[in-house]
Amino acid sequence: MGAIPQIAWLIAAVCFVLSLGGLSQHATARRGNMLGIIGMVLAIFAAFFAALEGEHALGITLAGQVLLVAALVTGGIAGAVLATRVGMTGMPQMVAILHSFVGLAAVLVGFSVFLSSWHVDPAITETVKSSVGPDLIHEIEIFLGVFIGGLTFTGSVIAWGKLEGKIDSKPLMIPGRHAINLVMLIACALLGIWFVQVGSFGAAMLALIVMLLLSFVFGAHLVMAIGGADMPVVVSMLNSYSGWAAAATGFMLSNDLLIITGALVGSSGAILSYIMCHAMNRSFVSVILGGFGTGSGGDAPGIDRGDQTFTSTSAEEVAQSLRDAKEVIVVPGYGMAVAQAQHPIREITELLQANGTRTRFAIHPVAGRLPGHMNVLLAEARLPYDLVLEMEEINVDFPSTDVVLVVGANDIVNPGALDDPSSPIYGMPVLEAWKAHNVVVFKRSMASGYSGVDNPLFYNDNTDMLFGDAKKSADEILQALRML
Repeated sequence: MGAIPQIAWLIAAVCFVLSLGGLSQHATARRGNMLGIIGMVLAIFAAFFAALEGEHALGITLAGQVLLVAALVTGGIAGAVLATRVGMTGMPQMVAILHSFVGLAAVLVGFSVFLSSWHVDPAITETVKSSVGPDLIHEIEIFLGVFIGGLTFTGSVIAWGKLEGKIDSKPLMIPGRHAINLVMLIACALLGIWFVQVGSFGAAMLALIVMLLLSFVFGAHLVMAIGGADMPVVVSMLNSYSGWAAAATGFMLSNDLLIITGALVGSSGAILSYIMCHAMNRSFVSVILGGFGTGSGGDAPGIDRGDQTFTSTSAEEVAQSLRDAKEVIVVPGYGMAVAQAQHPIREITELLQANGTRTRFAIHPVAGRLPGHMNVLLAEARLPYDLVLEMEEINVDFPSTDVVLVVGANDIVNPGALDDPSSPIYGMPVLEAWKAHNVVVFKRSMASGYSGVDNPLFYNDNTDMLFGDAKKSADEILQALRML
């Protein structure tokens, strides 16, 4: 291999490592993102020129070079168009579907490497293993790469469907689903043993294809059994899967950069999944096994509200409460992203601060449908970083807070997580907004939200419901504040 691609891949790997370091903090996130972009551009063009040098056993023909350029241009244009059109509400879906592409790429590379390791022997007119074909370790790499890629592909497609609303977010609870998953895993393991031991091309191909089909079913079934409340963890989990699929691809192609990048993505995704599970007081295994979340946005089944009533309020009344308040906390949720209410909320914050009101934002680790969703949303509105606090930093301040604005959030402010053992989210750490003097909840209706878990906060004596589109409500509050 030429020196230039090797150097470019080394620089790209360093850029990826520095990118992850930059993305760990708000203040350096933009720089981290730019380093990631630079690293990826270097990686793509290094791979392109390495291919033109004929690094693979068969080299690249002129027709292959044309196809390579066409794929590069088409993929670049498609990615740029999609990225510019997607909004913040569509970002979780886009991330999920991009993970599926990584999985599918791992599958295609695995089959390509497998096919290149066999050739037709004219002496016996049979397909036999090439002398340059993979050894036992590489055969295992091919099998694992295809398996991880297959389950990542279908799992990501199902996650996209749930986030997009094409598939009901309610978990699919098939009787004996754990046994079914175990049987599929054992079957894939047995197929793997057969794959590396068999000496026939047809038998090896059959084992690989059957395993791929099982991995497709396994990935789809795994995510179908996970409810809406766990979707942020699912996206993070699939991110980890896609990283390991990329690492397996790197081993198959003997590409150090892919191995490094895949390991970075896989390990960081796994760590993030663990952190988010810890934030919900749940084990990673319990999330993977699924079953959490009872519906897809309607009233939670089996909930008897009895004589409970709620109190509605108006934008003018909320504006007056904010004007009189000394301490205000805003709790953003996915509803704020849907309504694109972050910009008027920022303007409200500026007015309150000018009036001497201390205003801050409380972020729950699993708010929204994507890890860090709310942080990115508030950064998009150019909200100062020092006003955005994590749950552990701000939870103790709710009792001394005059007004809490809950903008499109449900589960993360549910008191049932702490005091109702029958609640599906019992034991999950939440933002204790109900301890404030007054809570205002921005909602379109009294529906239970994406996860289908009812929230007793809505019926508390110190809670007022502000119904309607969150952006429209925020605009009305902003206008009322300016007139006070």
